[in-house]
Amino acid sequence: MKTAPLAKLTAFAAVVGGLLPSLCAATPLESQLDCKSSAHSFIAPLVADKSIDAHPMRVEANSVNAFKPTKDSGLTAYGFRVYAVLGYEQGDDLFKRGSGQPVNDSAYGVVVLGASETVEAKVRESGSTAVVKQVIPMLMTAVFCDGSGVRNTATAGPVTTEASRNR
Repeated sequence: MKTAPLAKLTAFAAVVGGLLPSLCAATPLESQLDCKSSAHSFIAPLVADKSIDAHPMRVEANSVNAFKPTKDSGLTAYGFRVYAVLGYEQGDDLFKRGSGQPVNDSAYGVVVLGASETVEAKVRESGSTAVVKQVIPMLMTAVFCDGSGVRNTATAGPVTTEASRNR
């Protein structure tokens, strides 16, 4: 009868041991989503350390580039896993220009896996002025710094919706 507690302890250790590496490898991005940075200073380090692909998976008409996190990059924002990293900075070779009018001189953000209400609460709790926009109800939410210093949900809507469609 002494083997049952040992088996439970062994199972617990195996589960915790399996979870810890993934938690320790997480790279949180929320401190950079304070909207006080530029798209280049947000995206360039992620490309340099190979956390995201160097080439965007999609370029919107308004020039917002959607970059895919690399496998096992562990990118998170506000505790949510990052699905895509968004950005554009005018005149920067890191970004491709879209066919239409650019969203702004510099804009950046992420699409995370989480419900918009929960994500928005975390973003506001952090003090960020980022636009929070639902991409897919209950599943995906965009957190976007549009570079204007003013919250403008009209800017973030089409950017994030289109970026999420290329899954």
